This record gives sequence, structure tokens and C-alpha cells, in this order.
Amino acid sequence: MKNQICSAVRALVLAVIAGACVAGAADPTAVKPKASHESFVYVGTYTGGESRGIYLFRMNQETGELTSEGLAGETMNPSFLALHPNGRYLYSVNEISGFGGKPTGVVSAFSVTPTTGMLNFLNPKASGGGGPCHLVVDAEGNHVLVANYGGGSVEVLPILESGQVGDPTAFVQHEGSSVNSERQTGPHAHGIYLDAANRFAFVPDLGLDKIFVYRFNAKTGSLSPNDPPYAAVKPGSGPRHFAFHPEGHRAYVINEMLCTITAFSYDPEKGVLKETQTLSTLPGRLRRGYSTAEIFVHPSGRFLYGSNRGHDSIVVCAIDSESGHLKVVEHKSTGGKTPRSFGIDPSGKFLLAANQDSDTIVVFTIDQESGKLEPTGQKLKASKPVSVQFLPIP
Repeated sequence: MKNQICSAVRALVLAVIAGACVAGAADPTAVKPKASHESFVYVGTYTGGESRGIYLFRMNQETGELTSEGLAGETMNPSFLALHPNGRYLYSVNEISGFGGKPTGVVSAFSVTPTTGMLNFLNPKASGGGGPCHLVVDAEGNHVLVANYGGGSVEVLPILESGQVGDPTAFVQHEGSSVNSERQTGPHAHGIYLDAANRFAFVPDLGLDKIFVYRFNAKTGSLSPNDPPYAAVKPGSGPRHFAFHPEGHRAYVINEMLCTITAFSYDPEKGVLKETQTLSTLPGRLRRGYSTAEIFVHPSGRFLYGSNRGHDSIVVCAIDSESGHLKVVEHKSTGGKTPRSFGIDPSGKFLLAANQDSDTIVVFTIDQESGKLEPTGQKLKASKPVSVQFLPIP
């Protein structure tokens, strides 16, 4: 009976993932004339309720106006997304705990229909661990790197000429624990990032209070520990997501459990991080019951943004041009509940907050002098939104 149930569950997962083949197929009659200066905006979600997968919006890059294009590709729990550098392919995690009879999640590959932005399912591959939560495509477009929160591991998958993902070229299992007896009894890799030179990969592990650093070979897809192999943060911090400054010598990690941001200096030749500052993402002494989620540096390099769940705000920080240190400018309500993530459009004019528990995307303008946020008045419906990816329309 147990084997029959497991077989049924596996069949259901495969059917839902493969549903993208139909749901993401382009309808030639649906092609719309596009205005100049537009971008496609892809939103990853948690499925269940009204959400069925990855959703698509069109964005006017001059005004920030969003228009819903509906479901781009049907797939299960595509919480985080990554675009190929050529804009022809999109990759998602499927944040599940079992696939193919093993305790692993999935990475799914899609092709992008250029005229409509709709997604066509290509193939799935096991992520190497349960609950994959973040992924990135390397700058040469040869590999997808994925972090598994539940499995506490990272994996590298090659990208084939077809855009499909192949069998893994590297896998690393983290080991250990930290001080929080409820959330840090084992490793929880929460993100994976590459530096501008495509030479080093960085993995914040919430369970171990470390940002692991790996030497990455973009040709072979291999990972090997750097020397030193990690940078540590204060015990109990729970490092979650990571961001580089565009000038290449600064980096920042947002710590989920203590609601802080830690700034680092970065040596791009050696791949070494050194802590320079830690500050709270919240006003006053607030912390109990709150947690952080996402972090991005503005394209100008002048500002940093981080999301607070529970407090339901974006902390806006100015970045000192000499030291890289942060100074809080404001805490801005996201106009909804639980900002799991957000996105800054490539021009740096607009921020889109994904409010997971109020099912909304809220659009803000970014003041280019102060970094402050101002809502445009647009609040769009999106069921359980998590991540936001921008693809300029040629």
C-alpha cells in the first residue's frame, strides 16, 4: 500500500510539472502589440489555492504600469526563478520534498516565447536535496546552481544546447549545526550567488550561520572549497540571502532570524569576505516575531533594500561610497502582508514588492537622490507571490 501511495504521489508531481507544456504554450491569437520600453515580469509563487505556477506581467519601464498576462507556465511551487543571460530560457525551483522516489526537489527548465513571454516546459531534474529554495544561472549560461534548504546542500546542473538541464556536475552536502535549538539543528542552504567574474559561488546557510565560499569552474561546473571556506556571522543570525555591490568590492547578507544586515569587504581575486558592519533592519528594538527575507543593492550602488516579514516593510539604506557602510534612510510599508521577496527593475526606477500572505504585487517608485520609496497606487492581484524577475522586451 505504501509503495502504491508513493507511486501515485510521484505521478501527480510529474503531471503538475509537465502541465507547463500545455499551460505555457503560446497562443498566436494572443499576441499583443507592445509599447516601447517594456519588460516581461515573471513572478514565482507557492501553488495551492488560486496559484498554479509562474505568472507573467508586462511592465511599462517609463511609468511602472503593470498589466497582467496571466499564467505563463503551470508547475508546482516555483518559488524562485532565474533567467538565462540570452533571455531565451527560464529556470525555476520546484520547492517540494520528494521526486523520482528520492527526498529531493526539482529544477525545471522552460523556453521563453519571445513575442508573448509565455513559457514552454522543457524538462525537470532533481535538485539533489529537499526543499530547493534558490537558484542562479552562471554568467556564461552554461550551468544552473541550486540551493536546497531542506536538504542543506547545493548542486550544479549543466545547461544543454536545447536549454534543458542535464545531470549534475557537482554536489556538496553541508554538515553541522548552530545555537538555535529549533531552527539550527542542521544545515539549511538558503541561497546561491556568483560574483561578477563568475569565479566564486556564495551560499548563505541559515542553519550554520556561515556564508560558504566555493571556487566555481564555469567550464566543467565543478565546486571546490575556497580558502578560507566560509565567512561566519553572529551565532543565531540565520543568514538568508546575499547581494554584491556593483563596484565588486562590497557584499551584504540579510540575516533572517536576528533581523540584521551584515556588510563585508570582498577580495575578488581571492574570494574572501571580511565583516565590516552589522545593523538592524527594524526600527528601535523590535524583533520578536519578525524575520527578514530579501536583499538587493540598487543598480547605482548608492542604496540597499531589505524586506521585513511581520513588520511588513522594506528597509532602505544609503551606502557610504568610501566604506560601504549602511545608514538607514527609512522603513516603508509594503502595502501588504509578508514581503517574501521583491524586485528592482534594471533601470532602478521601480521596486515591486511581492506580498505573499496578502496575494499582491505593489509597485513603488525609487527616488534616485534619496533612495526612498513611494507607492504608485498600483496593487495587483497575485496568489502567494514569492520572487520577481525582469526580462526586457527587445
